[in-house]
Amino acid sequence: MSVEMMNALIINCSPVRTGATAEITKIAEEQLSGRYNVRNICIDDYAFAFCRGCRACHKTAECVMSDAAVIRSILKEFDDADVILAVSPSYWADVPGQFKAFIDRCTPWCNTHEPHATIKPGKKGYAIALRTGPNMPECQRIIGSIEHFYGHLEIECKGHLGLTSVEYKEDVEPRRQEIIDFVKGI
Repeated sequence: MSVEMMNALIINCSPVRTGATAEITKIAEEQLSGRYNVRNICIDDYAFAFCRGCRACHKTAECVMSDAAVIRSILKEFDDADVILAVSPSYWADVPGQFKAFIDRCTPWCNTHEPHATIKPGKKGYAIALRTGPNMPECQRIIGSIEHFYGHLEIECKGHLGLTSVEYKEDVEPRRQEIIDFVKGI
């Protein structure tokens, strides 16, 4: 009798598909692929508008914006995953605007109002933050943003990794083993 593998979602929170963040997602995918069915997506592969703050979703648990199907398609990726790994660079000491816009658009799934939409329970969330300078508190701020988002989707935060002094794709290679060791814990 075969055992069905669980699903892992890796999300590149950067708009750059070929940089250091993408290289980290590639390493994570290589490490997870033997244990999980892995789906690796980039936030910049999706086009959606900013949240208008109309709060209609607070009453209906559905977004009324014309591009709501795009957000639902990304949330379906979350729903299908057992494990979610968000990998984010620092853009002015926080997640990139594209990922922040996605978080804002997830308000219909936010557990701070009723009714709210939901994703399947029991998900485990992980985060990797990277930045160009040596300041680890900046990585912790990024991780805090991701974990705050996970909390409102009721995704259990299970671990995180901060990587400083990573600006270019080439800067990832000396940190490869550190990334591999972290991903082994997923």
